[in-house]
Amino acid sequence: MSEELDPSDETSSSVDALTQSDAAIARVLEDLIDVLITKGVIQFTDLPEAAQNKLMTRRQTRAKLSNSLHLLPEDGDEGFL
Repeated sequence: MSEELDPSDETSSSVDALTQSDAAIARVLEDLIDVLITKGVIQFTDLPEAAQNKLMTRRQTRAKLSNSLHLLPEDGDEGFL
């Protein structure tokens, strides 16, 4: 017997792949914006206000997450948390 692929499984798989790709592209764009700002090609304030707000929210969220994941001391720190 040959097994037929369920179209809904294929669609679900495609949606999952696009979702992961969207997240990766978003990170690439954030990094690109950071590089352009660092090199002086653009200024943060050149971006639309909505984009500035979204970028700031993501940066703050990543910083909070990064801080909460520091389980071991940084170089030069004494002891554990």
